[in-house]
Amino acid sequence: MRVQKAENVNKALEFISSRGVKLTNIGPEDIIDGNLKLILGMIWTLVLRFTIADITEEGLSAKEGLLLWCQRKTAPYREVDVQDFSYSWRDGLALEVLSYPYTSRADSDTRCALIHRHRPDLIDYDALDKGDRYGNTQLAFEVAERHLGIPQLLEVDDLCAVDKPDERSVMTYIASYFHAFSSMDQAETVSRRVEKFADLMQSVWISRNDYEKRVQVLLENMRTQVVSWASASFDGTYQYAKSQSVLFTEYKSTTKRDWVTERQDLVSLFGNIQTKLRTYGLKPYTPSPEHSPQALESQWQALLAAEAKRSRQINAEIRSIKDKLQKRFAELADGLELQLRQFSSDLAAIEGPLEEQQSRIKVMAEELRPMEKLLEAISTAEQDCLDANVEENDYTIFSRQDLEFELELVQQAVAKKILFIENQIVSRNMTNLTPAQLEQFESTFRYFDKDETNTLSVSELAAALASLGIVYSEEDIDVIHQQLEEEYGSTSFEAFINLLVDITEDQTSAEQLREAFRGIAQEKNFVTEVDLQLAQLSDGCVRFLTQHMPLARDQIDVGSNEEMGAVLDYERWLDEAFQSP
Repeated sequence: MRVQKAENVNKALEFISSRGVKLTNIGPEDIIDGNLKLILGMIWTLVLRFTIADITEEGLSAKEGLLLWCQRKTAPYREVDVQDFSYSWRDGLALEVLSYPYTSRADSDTRCALIHRHRPDLIDYDALDKGDRYGNTQLAFEVAERHLGIPQLLEVDDLCAVDKPDERSVMTYIASYFHAFSSMDQAETVSRRVEKFADLMQSVWISRNDYEKRVQVLLENMRTQVVSWASASFDGTYQYAKSQSVLFTEYKSTTKRDWVTERQDLVSLFGNIQTKLRTYGLKPYTPSPEHSPQALESQWQALLAAEAKRSRQINAEIRSIKDKLQKRFAELADGLELQLRQFSSDLAAIEGPLEEQQSRIKVMAEELRPMEKLLEAISTAEQDCLDANVEENDYTIFSRQDLEFELELVQQAVAKKILFIENQIVSRNMTNLTPAQLEQFESTFRYFDKDETNTLSVSELAAALASLGIVYSEEDIDVIHQQLEEEYGSTSFEAFINLLVDITEDQTSAEQLREAFRGIAQEKNFVTEVDLQLAQLSDGCVRFLTQHMPLARDQIDVGSNEEMGAVLDYERWLDEAFQSP
């Protein structure tokens, strides 16, 4: 039997050696004979090899690695200070803390820390009595065995009843915690790996959905804009064309820039999705053809082409409208200038009896009204040009100011012509008032007709008469003005002239002139230059009469008498000057 036991033990030792464990100074006999010292040494070697030797932590292995692992797990607890595998474990709090998550804790001891560091749900660390070493250690042993599957290799007294707990025993027991929690960490690692991949795929899915939704919106907006421009038309007015230009400029500074930004963001988003997939070795993202970057680029180019076309349409429309406005103004301006020129010619050509001239000039005065309307149309056309920023016009040389000035000249000419004819009629119907008198009276009337109503008030009438050297009292002026109002309806130019004729009565009929000449000629049927001088006529008047009166035919022999001067036939001159009744 001993031989058989020895063979069995020897096989076990050979297996241990085959696993790279060196056994020194121990053989089958030592084990069969129960050499506890050698047996315990071998067991520690096996524990160290298979339980502790493969422990690594930040480059440290075995004992040092396990100690560093414990220190890191219990570091958040200021009252737990793991420095070794003996004294540091006497209070039991260190075992608790190892299953508790990182949180700064005050007033703790040392045993339950390991459990609490990883499984805070198993131990209420805050409720522990930090001075109860036995209770804390017992609690740690029970919780570890019941919930973590760590067998109780030690007794409470092994840690709490000795001054220095056995280091190897503590290391062996703590190594069980390391492996238990390492298995948990591996499971967590697998879960984290799956969760990380799921998060990755979810983020890719969210990014893809975001890309597809945004690219769809951008594509629809661009297509809508292209269709809108293609179907747009103009109403032919500058205001509408300009409003379209303003809208187009606003589009380029707002909507277009938003689209440029969105397009760049989508390109970047698509690239980020592909980069993320390549980073994790995943298949690249292939969107549907209508959402592809190529579709986005194609629609973008279509938008740019439509944008350029729309810009050309607006600019061409504005140029066309400006040209039409220039032509319209030129047509109206040239037409009015032609009418004014023809009107001036017709006005200058008026002749015939005064009454006929007066009738004709009044008709022509009414013909000026359409020209005034036409000038208003020209003003409107000019304003349209100014509103369209048209300052020059190559289709005409006339401006609105030119035509307005010419029309005013024509209107003044008509007014003067009317007054002239009226004066002629008045003069003809009056007396032998000289032209100088008529001119003086007319200028006096116009000067004192301040409000240009062609009538004189009482004060204006008094001032006009006074300027002619005719002065009346206020009572007499009031009476005269009232009489004129009653007889003529107002103190008009005609009433004023008639008043002056009454005041300076001096009729100039043909018969009276013959009587006057006979008196000057001393009853001769001719008058001499000397007779005219003796009548104390002015030198100018004598000169005019001798130059324009015909010589007396039947007095040729005396017609050249130097003493008498020219012999003039006043009878024939008066017959030629006055019309036959």
